[in-house]
Amino acid sequence: VKHGGLTALLLATAQLAFAHAHPTQQTPAPDATVEAPHEVAVDFTEGLEPAFSTLTVIDAAGKQVNSAKSSVDANNKKHMSVALGELKTGTYQVEWTAVANDGHRTQGHYLFNVK
Repeated sequence: VKHGGLTALLLATAQLAFAHAHPTQQTPAPDATVEAPHEVAVDFTEGLEPAFSTLTVIDAAGKQVNSAKSSVDANNKKHMSVALGELKTGTYQVEWTAVANDGHRTQGHYLFNVK
């Protein structure tokens, strides 16, 4: 029984060493209805590799609305943002790809609404 507990502890510790970056805060928040934002920003649990991490904003017709490239903050590698032009009323999807410093890749998406 002692060996089983030690094995489980070692396995859990090893899994923590290979962390994946997941969102901790998203602005605008998922499913929020907001005035047209001038940027989308996402904070992650891990530092990101700027060359491989991206944020893209898509309108309801499937067209990308950010003309600027997303960027990872040089002073806070857990923060990624992308500037937006003027958004019209409607639903938008934020698509993100986060590559953590350890090389693990995660991706996801969420919706927000503009009044």
